[in-house]
Amino acid sequence: MSQNPPVIEIRDLHKAYGALEVLKGVSLTAHRGDVISLIGSSGSGKSTLLRCANLLEDSQQGDVLFKGESVRWKGEGHHRRPADARQVLRIRTNLSMVFQQFNLWSHMTILQNVMEAPLTVMGRDRAEVEPKARAYLDKVGIGDKADAWPAQLSGGQQQRAAIARALCMEPEALLFDEPTSALDPELEQEVVKVIKDLAAEGRTMLLVTHDMRLAADVSDQVVFLHQGSLIEQGPPAQLFGAPRTERLRQFLSATTSDLATSGA
Repeated sequence: MSQNPPVIEIRDLHKAYGALEVLKGVSLTAHRGDVISLIGSSGSGKSTLLRCANLLEDSQQGDVLFKGESVRWKGEGHHRRPADARQVLRIRTNLSMVFQQFNLWSHMTILQNVMEAPLTVMGRDRAEVEPKARAYLDKVGIGDKADAWPAQLSGGQQQRAAIARALCMEPEALLFDEPTSALDPELEQEVVKVIKDLAAEGRTMLLVTHDMRLAADVSDQVVFLHQGSLIEQGPPAQLFGAPRTERLRQFLSATTSDLATSGA
């Protein structure tokens, strides 16, 4: 394991919406090159944890660190907010997020969508950004759609464009929030292939997914959340092949029937 600090480290994180406690002291560490899948039933806190890691949500207690640098906070409890807007921007630009809904700008071409953040947020030069943007569109298999509008693409193509957009920021880590759940099975496989290719390249990724096969195939670690708590964590073979808790066994029984015997 590298002696460098983890790319993402979350320590004892608590998050509530009013009286509803969504995260109850969750800790998570992702080193460079780690692929960590977050699984669990709806409402378990998976997406909230991802959004807290990217500082899209404020937490009430606990630490969020990026490459060893701790996020600075002001206030306490429900009044806690990041203290340094520049620090937040710097961290967010290094943790690119891909959402369930593609969130492409409908008034921009696919190429313009991919280039927008490096140009406007990071202030890069168009002559530098455009070749990279085209290369990332080629990478996800839709280089021929650069001049198309989002409405002209299938859902799978739009999600691959969203992945290219995230890659064009050249982030330290990619965060995927249910990237295939809005797609039908055929289009889903287009996106799964891209995610598998990225994992094979050794990219650091946190992946919230309902697809147990994908989690088994790409992950170094799988994290099972239930009602805001981390119940089990370990390599895919351990979690899917020999779950230690009855709650995880119940969850896997409800979501898949063949992973435990598939050699995952």
